[in-house]
Amino acid sequence: MKNVLNRLLQNHSLIYKIFLYIATVVLIVFLFPKGGKFKYDYFKGKPWQYENYYAPFSFAIQKSKDEISIERQNITKNAKLYFSYDQAIVDEVKRNFIDDIENTQYSDNTNDIFNIKGIEIIDLVYEVGFVDGQSEQLLVDVDFINLRNGVEVQEINSSKLIKSSQLLSFINENLISIQSSEARVLLLNILSKAIKSNVSFDKIFTDKVKETALNQISDVNGQVSENELIILKGDLVKGEELAKLNSIKSELESKVWSESNYNWVVFGYSILVALALLMILLFLRKYRTDIYDNNSKTTLIFINVLLMVFLITMIVKYDAKYVYAVPLCALPIILKAFFDARLGLFVHVLTVLLLGFVVPNSFEFIFLQIIAGMVTILTVSELYKRVNLFISISQITFIYMIAYVAFTIIQVGNIYELNWFYFGLFAFSGVLAFLSTLLIFVYERLFGLVSDVSLLELSNTNSVLLRKLAEEAPGTFQHSMQVANLAEAVANEINANAMLVRTGALYHDIGKLNNPMYFTENQITSVNPHNDLTNVDSASIIIHHVIDGIELAKKHGLPDRIIDFIRTHHGTSLVYYFYSQEKKMHPDSVDIDKFIYPGPIPFSKETAILMMCDSVEAASKSIKEPTAQAIDDLIEKIVSGQMANNQFINADITFRDIELVKKVLKKKLKNIYHLRIEYPE
Repeated sequence: MKNVLNRLLQNHSLIYKIFLYIATVVLIVFLFPKGGKFKYDYFKGKPWQYENYYAPFSFAIQKSKDEISIERQNITKNAKLYFSYDQAIVDEVKRNFIDDIENTQYSDNTNDIFNIKGIEIIDLVYEVGFVDGQSEQLLVDVDFINLRNGVEVQEINSSKLIKSSQLLSFINENLISIQSSEARVLLLNILSKAIKSNVSFDKIFTDKVKETALNQISDVNGQVSENELIILKGDLVKGEELAKLNSIKSELESKVWSESNYNWVVFGYSILVALALLMILLFLRKYRTDIYDNNSKTTLIFINVLLMVFLITMIVKYDAKYVYAVPLCALPIILKAFFDARLGLFVHVLTVLLLGFVVPNSFEFIFLQIIAGMVTILTVSELYKRVNLFISISQITFIYMIAYVAFTIIQVGNIYELNWFYFGLFAFSGVLAFLSTLLIFVYERLFGLVSDVSLLELSNTNSVLLRKLAEEAPGTFQHSMQVANLAEAVANEINANAMLVRTGALYHDIGKLNNPMYFTENQITSVNPHNDLTNVDSASIIIHHVIDGIELAKKHGLPDRIIDFIRTHHGTSLVYYFYSQEKKMHPDSVDIDKFIYPGPIPFSKETAILMMCDSVEAASKSIKEPTAQAIDDLIEKIVSGQMANNQFINADITFRDIELVKKVLKKKLKNIYHLRIEYPE
């Protein structure tokens, strides 16, 4: 049991990676749609590249979403309005009118005239109907309506209905036969008060009829029999052929595979996803060993792949037309910020290939996203400069739009059928891509990583440590600033991370804060505290500034990538001055190990740059007459000595890079010392 536990502890990193790998595969397969994929790829307006295709079974030709949408719009637009005719109101109006006449003291002859004429006019008003004022507004642009009177429905011309604005004039026209103007006015008043609207808009019945019509829309547009020819080889995929292909594809993906071969489909997806994620692990193991060995970094990569798959699958399930709203280019932005461009593009391409199983028009999607990923890698740099990110995302969005236009021209043969909705999606995706800076900040806190944005904050000379260094060890601070400038210039020349090496250079000597006066650059008087110490003790203090720097950096929460510069800036070199002094005093009994820095030696291009710049800048102060030749000789001697001492064997820096480093250092130091041609007197 003890041996088993020991083996588990020894291989805990590998066990964690296996667990992470399996968990990611399971989650991605779970998110994937559980249908198969149609085995033929085809595009609207392009020739059918396969053999003649016959229907494997009978199926219905499905209408496209656009066709169904147009039918629904037409039904909604052309739907008839239904109005209700209320006979009870007509009867009530007649009763009220008769009561009003009887309750008024007229002569018998007048009452008879009023009754006959009034009822006649009421019948004329209600012959078609009197519509209420609120419903009248609906008739402005409507010629015909359906009028319901009980169970009977009749289509009528809306102009035949009496409107409230027409009532008085209509009554007046029919009162002309009455000779007495006084009687006409009296009857007009009685009728105008008695008559009420009896026709009103029946919204419930109208909506019910419209909903019934919408529900009766058929999803199919014909039938294809088994073994019937669908398309010939070389024929253009368009019209009826396109509809048939879309229908058989939908039928196969949603019914046959999902019902009868579900487990096989899941098994197939699992294999493909497992292969894609395995490629990421193998790439890390072969080309990015430091990332592979760091479980936090590996987890970060897998989490981002899973996040993108999750977002795309959720959008596809909601509505696939919004798939380009997902800022997939944020993936290479994030990975490049923490790692490098090659890894970012590699992971991005594999993620896009996986998403090809999820999205419609997979070839178009894959092409667009891979091109956008390449543009991201080529353009996004120096994230700490907001304008750079804005310009890069603008370029990415522009590439999306150009590629979409090209695909549309290929598919429909013209530029007039562009869907401007997609341009909005591309722009929206670009806006969301700016959230990658927020994710970078979150990942820094969760995984203890550092990006260029954090490096910019750390390089601020008003930070606690650097301000303390400037106050308590001003000479060391000035030395660090000079080294940072040199290192940044060198890094730009050989395509290293300039912001990283500059920040590392600013902090590389913070260990001198513990004993600032034991370092010559901080000694402002002629008193040298080393005069009272042995050479071994002096060397110990000098060497110990590396350890002190590491402890101080950890105390102030500096990231490991910066602490690496403190660890390695002297490598395993010799404290030569005190070693030579000791050798003069005791030529036969010098313990050289007491005068050697503990290391480790530089293990990256950036830490190697710092070692060279630090040594050259410090040594240049000892040149009594800084001529061009003296500077050249000094730089050649120091860098060659470091190479001979195997200080760069673990760093990914080439001989060509080192030659460029020396060239930049010579140029910069000559500018610092303002070397000029000596003119004759």
